[in-house]
Amino acid sequence: MINQNSLLECVPNFSEGRDAQIIDQIAASIESVPQQRLLHIDISPSANRTVMTFAGTPEAVTEAAYRSILKARQLIDMRQQTGAHPRIGATDVCPLVPLAGTSMQQALYYSLLLAQRVGRAGIPVYLYEHSARRQYRKSLPNIRRGQYEGISLKMQQADWKPDYGYEEGMPIDYYAAGGATVIGARDILVAFNISLASKDPQIARQIARSLREANGGLPAVRAIGWYM
Repeated sequence: MINQNSLLECVPNFSEGRDAQIIDQIAASIESVPQQRLLHIDISPSANRTVMTFAGTPEAVTEAAYRSILKARQLIDMRQQTGAHPRIGATDVCPLVPLAGTSMQQALYYSLLLAQRVGRAGIPVYLYEHSARRQYRKSLPNIRRGQYEGISLKMQQADWKPDYGYEEGMPIDYYAAGGATVIGARDILVAFNISLASKDPQIARQIARSLREANGGLPAVRAIGWYM
């Protein structure tokens, strides 16, 4: 039984959408934690990405998030990973979202606990959204810029040193297998797909560019286009 008086949601994005065995093992790591429930699994082979949604007590959700991040790091080799969606690591991003009975301040608290623990496990972590310590790191696209292929060099820059889990002086390829991850407390968002009557991804990218806030489009809107 889950305590309905205090609920936290987690929506991690894993950089694997083609190998069912890996996806099942990550899901099992989440389901191994009581007092929370795995609600949905969204698999995208073209993006080579899987989004899992689970919710429950804050402590249980934080534990399940930790186990899933470690399992993804164990099973996903980013040196072999390709896909249409931007990503920087085996667990690309892991947001915590406050639901009933949980405040944003509490979600922020648990996001920091999770980030510190993941960092101690040797995975570089960037804090974003409400958890970000610097304004330019609030935006996920800013952190992702350069993608996985550029993350090893990016982590060595003074302005882009990870918040946790990174040791200066390590060989440039030390973190290559798992990359980095992004963790933070954020508000609820609505994500949806629009299918176009075209196989030209450039058309989708042009539409996305005109819609997204960063390009002068609609407030708080982020958009991306790819061929599936």
